[in-house]
Amino acid sequence: MQSATQLTLLLCAAWAAALLYGEMGTYWAAHLSCSWPSASSSSPSPSNHVKVAVIADPQLMDSTSLSLPRGSLALQAAEFFTDLNMRRSFQSVVLPFKPDVVLFLGDYFDGGAYISDEEWQDSLFRFKHIFSMSEQRTNPHVPIYYLSGNHDIGYSAFHSVHPKVISRYEKEFGPRNFHFLSGKVDFVVVDAQTLDGGAKQSKERSSSWEFIKTLSAGNESNPKILLTHIPLYRPDNTPCGPHRSSPAINQRIYSAAMDQGIKYQNYLSKQTSDLLLGLLKPILVLSGHDHDQCTVAHSTPFGPVTEHTLGTISWQQGNLYPSFMLLSAGPRNSTDSSQEVLTNLCFLPKQTHIYIWYIFQFVVTVLLLMFWPTNGLSSLPYVNAFVSFMRSAGADMFPRSKEKDDAEDGDYEMVWDAEGSMHLVKKAATSPPTANSDSRTTGRGNVVARPTARKHQPEPDSSVHVEMGSETAPEDGGKAPRPSKWKIRTALQRLFRVVQSVAVIAVLNVPLYMMLLFKDWVDR
Repeated sequence: MQSATQLTLLLCAAWAAALLYGEMGTYWAAHLSCSWPSASSSSPSPSNHVKVAVIADPQLMDSTSLSLPRGSLALQAAEFFTDLNMRRSFQSVVLPFKPDVVLFLGDYFDGGAYISDEEWQDSLFRFKHIFSMSEQRTNPHVPIYYLSGNHDIGYSAFHSVHPKVISRYEKEFGPRNFHFLSGKVDFVVVDAQTLDGGAKQSKERSSSWEFIKTLSAGNESNPKILLTHIPLYRPDNTPCGPHRSSPAINQRIYSAAMDQGIKYQNYLSKQTSDLLLGLLKPILVLSGHDHDQCTVAHSTPFGPVTEHTLGTISWQQGNLYPSFMLLSAGPRNSTDSSQEVLTNLCFLPKQTHIYIWYIFQFVVTVLLLMFWPTNGLSSLPYVNAFVSFMRSAGADMFPRSKEKDDAEDGDYEMVWDAEGSMHLVKKAATSPPTANSDSRTTGRGNVVARPTARKHQPEPDSSVHVEMGSETAPEDGGKAPRPSKWKIRTALQRLFRVVQSVAVIAVLNVPLYMMLLFKDWVDR
């Protein structure tokens, strides 16, 4: 019983350590493993650069995500744990870097273009809670910029029929085409969902291209970064670099009937991509939509242009390795072109792996409680043999001059008790035969000593014999219990011990887990 208690306490400590690391420590580790980019690994990030945190595709779950009815317990649980993970990532990993600007690359709600106004407002409330800046006390008024994504307004074939989704988006997140200056870099935001279309020239498509052409004819003294939710065109099977965790996705474009616009596309068309690069001449392109990391270089007449497609920040959107980007833009008076824009891709905790570890640890906990010996590991034969071997090896390596006690010189035998546990029991010592002769005397001086005659009495046996209940009849003459009943009784006892120990572990660790959950969910 004492051994089972010690095991339960040890498992309690193991669960507390796992919960503290999985719910808190892993986010600290993710923050410490990343830093603002610098020109070289040996030099720190320039302090006068404008620091931008870039996040892509949070895509909050809603009634369109898992085909579950709105308000169902399963959907609410999925929403809570997904929202909590993103809130921890943003509050514990991204914000401690103290960015000057936060940039979102689109797709804020999973069914943003299709859900009702009531559910859309509910998703908006959750989004503001997850990515709240209220805890950024050093600079709570950090500017935040938003791109529109296909999950926010749909593609051209959809929002041309439902223009309400565009007005609903612009009311909360601002215009779909705009630019802003950060440091000496001009960030150009375009609504990629309206750039490709059918034969019909929509109002949204016309306004997007007019905005792009206006920028191309303007001041070109500042370097530009193109921000588009849908990535630019790339040939099929283009390598995406070492950070890609899934196979590359090739181009797919689905058009509505009668050339009424695009219904879905993985990348912008080649013609649109070339026109964008030619008009804006960006030094860097940032995109989302793919949910996985991808870095490609586009060939242009003015030189190669790198495009970083960011992975999603959510662990529920098909990417086991969620991420975000830290971007550093040079100051306005900078003349060093090599440090105009620096980027660093940062990875967030692998929430799926954390939950898998919890499941594995639970299985190991139950197995240990079920099969742990009643008298501890010392009752196992191989453990005793190992301990005896180590003791003999230690005695050979470090001999002691102390004379052995008579109790140590003896043979031992293995005896099993009724529960199947083994014990080492000392055998009875066999004394060497001595010749007793009454005629033999020993003398010293005038004193004569004769051995007194003693009755032959058997030596007391120092061994302990444990009689098996299945082999010996009880003294009252009753019948011995059957082996099957004994096994059932033993199994029930072990099951009761498992339930009891699991209850103790839960009582001590569930409050800790709940505290860790709501510590990060409630605004401080």
